[in-house]
Amino acid sequence: MRSPIQAHSIGLPTDRRSFLKKGVATAGAATVSSGLFGKALPVFPKEDERSGKLRKGDAAILRFLAAAEILETDLWQQYNELGGIQDSEVPGGSGSPLYTAALAQLDSDMAQYIHDNTEDELTHEVFINAYLASKGADTVDLDKFRTLPSSKASGAQQIGRLTNLMQLSVDTTWWTRYRSGTKNPDFGDTFPQAVPTLAVGHHPAIPRTDADLSPSDHLQAIANTAGFHFGTIEQGGTSLYPSVAQRVSNVEVLRIVLSIGPTEAMHFQTWQDKAGNAPALTDPTDPTLVFPNLNTTPGGEDFQTNLIMPEPTVFLSHDLPACSIVRPTNTKGVAMGALQFLTASGLFLGQSKEFFAFLRDLAEDADDARREGD
Repeated sequence: MRSPIQAHSIGLPTDRRSFLKKGVATAGAATVSSGLFGKALPVFPKEDERSGKLRKGDAAILRFLAAAEILETDLWQQYNELGGIQDSEVPGGSGSPLYTAALAQLDSDMAQYIHDNTEDELTHEVFINAYLASKGADTVDLDKFRTLPSSKASGAQQIGRLTNLMQLSVDTTWWTRYRSGTKNPDFGDTFPQAVPTLAVGHHPAIPRTDADLSPSDHLQAIANTAGFHFGTIEQGGTSLYPSVAQRVSNVEVLRIVLSIGPTEAMHFQTWQDKAGNAPALTDPTDPTLVFPNLNTTPGGEDFQTNLIMPEPTVFLSHDLPACSIVRPTNTKGVAMGALQFLTASGLFLGQSKEFFAFLRDLAEDADDARREGD
């Protein structure tokens, strides 16, 4: 595996095509790693990719997934540098013992889980880009956008980032959505936040400097934020893959999407379990941020921490029996929806309009894809 810290910095022109590269070399070049989403003109022609080995829509879906995986790798690497295990599989950083200990309050194996999640996302990113290259299709390179600052806390690499983990608004409605036995977001249903104050304002999920390492309850609030953010990110991937799979034409591309997607669900299941162990507390440096005892929160089973299997709920039609499912999986506008969701979370605070325009175009192309015959 190519080292995830061997990213190269290249000066690129500003047109979108400049970030789509040919060849396997680009596929491995990754640093382990809504107003802006106006309508853009289509970039790709209607016909197949130039090699004729992939249909335009399938290639567009894979490119959007590659970009999503590059972004995931970038954020997970930041978590791993400070709170995971640094080794030859996931190099970079040297760890923050106090932050790692705070994460361990959610589970004693958190460092290993963070490491493995990071490695998984890196392999997804590299594989999808390499597959695109093997078919003569354009791959995705986001290196030019690695301009966001790193944490200044001891243990973090001082390199450019794609994502911002220090000013997050974390949506925790996935917690109640997966516990509801009567609602499904595919029907337009909405759900309460598990940690309402976490969705308001901007909160660090990693120490910004060593000053964030105390007092202990402040550091624990940062670790708790990370724990819920883990679930927020991975439930998104859990829904994204089965949603875009419904637009894939080629059987081999479908195999890729259906093989990677379930690993995202495995990640989500792990993080949903661990988030339930986040200690109830109020951040002493930000008293507006409160982590409640979810087992005593009014709402009963909608908040119960040991209900980590998807509760059966309405699916396809209210006339059909309840079924335990991934939700949402409605494919309409799924790529743009995923991008807007990540943007609203603050994950890209500080990025350029060029960055948003590029990702918007990838999302629009993916959403325009249609299964052959539709």
